[in-house]
Amino acid sequence: MSTQAQILANRANSQKSTGPSSEAGKETSSRNRLIHGLSDPENVFFLLHEIEDETQFEELKAAFTAEHQPQTETEHILVRRMWESEWLRRRAIRFQTMCFDPKNCYLYQEKHFPLYLRYQTTHERAFYKALTELQKLRNEKRKAEIGFESQALKKETQTLKNQQFEFKKMQFEMKNNRSAAASHTQTTAKEAAKSTETREMAA
Repeated sequence: MSTQAQILANRANSQKSTGPSSEAGKETSSRNRLIHGLSDPENVFFLLHEIEDETQFEELKAAFTAEHQPQTETEHILVRRMWESEWLRRRAIRFQTMCFDPKNCYLYQEKHFPLYLRYQTTHERAFYKALTELQKLRNEKRKAEIGFESQALKKETQTLKNQQFEFKKMQFEMKNNRSAAASHTQTTAKEAAKSTETREMAA
């Protein structure tokens, strides 16, 4: 357990400078993790490295956008994650290559190589995660559309059946009406004939 003296000493030490105090120093410190641009979890600063080609970068973005054609904001986000992850994966591989001596392929940056290898794996996983989420989103959207179309088709089929039923009902009623009219005509004719016969007999 810390003594009172140790507690006071710790408080005093905490007041001392533990980092840059100037604005320029703070800005530099905040961007230390962006030296290789592979570990920014929020991807606030997506910067191209000096060894990278901006034209190739823009072509990659355009290719992913053309292939997946995002329609909603969520789809745009997922497609962006895909091309970002793919670009960072390629960057990690470039840095892995730079860990070797180009003359004899000797690994002279043993400390950095495993780190870049892990970044490669991380961004590969991020890529496939975004791709899977995009496919899942579109599958759910497609199922919803199919369900809506199925309901519309079912409703249209039922409407057609109702119309057919009403038509048959109308035909049945017309047939009955014609039969009734014919029967009435026959009855009237018989009655007229009987009446004529009765008058003749009376005469």
